[in-house]
Amino acid sequence: MAECVNTSGKRKTAIARAVVKEGTGKVTINKVPLEIYEPNLARLKISEPLGLAPEKANGVDISVTVNGGGVIGQATAARTAIARGLVEFYKDEDLEALFRSYDRTLLINDDRRKLPKNPLGPGARAKKQKSYR
Repeated sequence: MAECVNTSGKRKTAIARAVVKEGTGKVTINKVPLEIYEPNLARLKISEPLGLAPEKANGVDISVTVNGGGVIGQATAARTAIARGLVEFYKDEDLEALFRSYDRTLLINDDRRKLPKNPLGPGARAKKQKSYR
């Protein structure tokens, strides 16, 4: 086990950085304890890796700073950073296999991005409509 591990996670434009060190199971997101982090859906998403390996999560303190993007993008980036931090802290292949079998994006950044807008319409796919009378 390492004494302190720094990891990161990304989703769209959200970037999360996690510091994992030995402790008593405290998790903070931007200095807010996970127990009172709002909204509830984001809290559930962030706590997925902690719920999959509770005995490992109770032995470490995790501090996450996340910025950019929206609420769910930040939550997904934070969960990736936390899962990577736990795997790197314990250097455990079984834990990595467990996370990977549950959801691949726990360990691998989601590389999907927004399509660029095209000149012939209001968005990436929509086009100006033609009408033939």
